[in-house]
Amino acid sequence: MTIKVFAPASIGNVSVGFDVLGMAVQPLSGELLGDVVEISSAQGTASTLSVVGDFANKLPQEPKSNIVWDCLVLFNEQLTAFHQNVLSVDLVLDKKMPVGSGLGSSACSVVAALVALNEYYDNFFNREQMLAMMGAMEAKISGSLHYDNVAPCYYGGLQLMVSDPEVITKTIPALKGSYWIMAYPGIEMSTKEAREALPEMYTRGQLIQYGQNLASFVDACHREDNEQALNYITDVVAEPYRENLLPKFSETKQYLLKNGAKAAGISGSGPTLFAVCDDQAMADTLAEYLKQHYLQSDQGFVHICEIDVQGARVI
Repeated sequence: MTIKVFAPASIGNVSVGFDVLGMAVQPLSGELLGDVVEISSAQGTASTLSVVGDFANKLPQEPKSNIVWDCLVLFNEQLTAFHQNVLSVDLVLDKKMPVGSGLGSSACSVVAALVALNEYYDNFFNREQMLAMMGAMEAKISGSLHYDNVAPCYYGGLQLMVSDPEVITKTIPALKGSYWIMAYPGIEMSTKEAREALPEMYTRGQLIQYGQNLASFVDACHREDNEQALNYITDVVAEPYRENLLPKFSETKQYLLKNGAKAAGISGSGPTLFAVCDDQAMADTLAEYLKQHYLQSDQGFVHICEIDVQGARVI
């Protein structure tokens, strides 16, 4: 038995919701923007992991240093805790996502691996248990527990993280008819460096503005008022302190907003830039501009995306 699972890219924060909003995206072209994990019965007596794909060379050469191997270890520990037999498997990670891109690269690997394992065991764990394991793996990578990439990557759509640990996330109505341009410049951004750029304290005014923007955005999404929702996509928490870390970001964003984009910002901690349009022809035009002016290496790319409402799935 061989199973392949795809886990899509995501926009962490979506500018307006630092650490509490995330959204899965999928190129209109049908190209898989995310990671694929294949699982099959082990050919030998022990489990194995191999890594292939465009960005495989950006990961540790030792398989047991890969987060997918950590997912296997955690999954097996959980099976053992429920007195289930653990089987040896062969895993293959097709690393299609650039590392340090701001597109939830590590979340893609984690989600694809754990979903593939759960499928192999006939979905032994429920969705809440699975999401908790995904969060644990993300915390292992980043040093703090946050779900703004793994939740949308797993569930799909636009996800709001809530304070109830038994619930974790709620799906917000997706912004139908919106086109999300994702521009990865082809350079890496250290999440650690991006975190360190943020201040320890924020002013009362910043907190009020953040709360108003986030509440207004969520309200507009539930009312399916795209125009108002996009108006509130403003980052007062991270972007003002990170934009100088991203070459060409500030001037590119200004151009996009002046030339038809309804909103623009940093995806996750960067360096990927996102822009939103309500018209595909406009999205095509701005995508061409980004290809010419924002890409900085031959590994960069631009995709026009829609919201991926499926999340992780068997392919």
